[in-house]
Amino acid sequence: MGQEISRSQFTPQDFQRFQTRLRQETARLTDWFAAERFTPTSGVGGFEIEAWLVDRQGQPAPLNEAFLERLADPLVVPELSVFNIELNTPPLPLHGAALRRMHANLDNLWQRCQRVAAGLDATMMLIGIPPTLRIQELTLDHMSCRERYRAINEQILSRRRGHPMELAIHGVETLRLTHPDVMLEAATTSFQTHLQVAARDAAAFFNAALALSAPMVAVAANSPLLFGKLLWDETRIPLFEQGVALAGGVHADDPSFRRVTFGGGYIRQSLLELFVENLAHYPPLLPVGLDDEPADRLPHLRLHNGTIWRWNRPLLGFEADGTPHLRIEHRVMPAGPSIPDTIANAALYYGLIHALARAPSPVSAALEFAQCRANFYAAARDGLRAEVVWLHGRRLPLRQLVLEELLPLAHRGLLALEIDAADVTEYLGIVAARVRSDCTGAAWQRRFLARHGSDLTALTLAYLERQGSGQPVQTWAY
Repeated sequence: MGQEISRSQFTPQDFQRFQTRLRQETARLTDWFAAERFTPTSGVGGFEIEAWLVDRQGQPAPLNEAFLERLADPLVVPELSVFNIELNTPPLPLHGAALRRMHANLDNLWQRCQRVAAGLDATMMLIGIPPTLRIQELTLDHMSCRERYRAINEQILSRRRGHPMELAIHGVETLRLTHPDVMLEAATTSFQTHLQVAARDAAAFFNAALALSAPMVAVAANSPLLFGKLLWDETRIPLFEQGVALAGGVHADDPSFRRVTFGGGYIRQSLLELFVENLAHYPPLLPVGLDDEPADRLPHLRLHNGTIWRWNRPLLGFEADGTPHLRIEHRVMPAGPSIPDTIANAALYYGLIHALARAPSPVSAALEFAQCRANFYAAARDGLRAEVVWLHGRRLPLRQLVLEELLPLAHRGLLALEIDAADVTEYLGIVAARVRSDCTGAAWQRRFLARHGSDLTALTLAYLERQGSGQPVQTWAY
């Protein structure tokens, strides 16, 4: 959940000072857009992926502090709970052998992490939500020891005037509960892709990312279970949205209270619109004074942006020489089921977004935003079984859309980037086989339960065994 801060207690004066800095930095960012200050470099891709530490019985293991101390790698950092860690690999230009190199970088880091976990009598797990996770494990005692997490929890509960978080998810079954803190969010582990884009192209790419959220969440779905209930194909989506909401009821549709959101519309001109929206509609949660950091890095603006978890989020970064750049973070996909599946998902997304963003007809003109958003939630709920309305008002099953239109479109997009043709065939072939067999990670988990009964430990151990094979999920036995 972002960069560390120095403290978790704040005064009204802290909020006033932070708001002043935020206005100043948003004005400076506005000037940068007007002056076209951003690097023109685009087509650089990267990702972060969150993982679980589990014991030999498949139960979450609260070991991330000891694990991180032994691993001692700045590319692997803590997440909200002591059960979770985040892995990062270096960004790469999307060209040539980029997909193969991404695969090798992630696999090498994963194997190192597994060796360290084994030394703690544990193992690593890539999944959206572990089937064995119990609500009693999501307590503040299991929050990672970082001021940022404590502050976010305190600020969200303060905005809710101490009222507990309310969760209501209606899927195959129904789950309703209340929880006293933000630790429900720790149940969700994601695969988040980053794409650096030139400022002049960013609106088209961001709008394409919005439209692609539905097929990407369906193709990658891997979170059908929460606390023993079969819910959505990608239960992470409603869980994260409700698990850190600042209020509910009559305030549920007010953007000020929705920190996890699909957004309210397409971008018209530039990503600046989202940073202006941040200032106008989202009160600060972490009003930390960052005056020791260089002012030209806009530290308050970036910290504030990191507390607004859009499913597609604009990011501001900097080159080695200090030149600012823009990235789009695509946050809809869960972790897992396997590393080949992960890289295949990235390949599909990178190919699709480049092809769709450069199509003659803009996405914003071909698909109403309300329908784009409706597609996303239908796909998260029903996966490949969902029916969506695609460009120019065509209604069709999502599985048909992916097989007949999106996979060929991604193929063209990757070849236009001059990605090695053999890698394009290999990784998109993994997605194609998964969709043809209707065997996402979510579908595999449901079928395993249908065949073997409701033993969640057996499901988790079988999942771990097959994940360890390094084979894509559609090849896994039930």
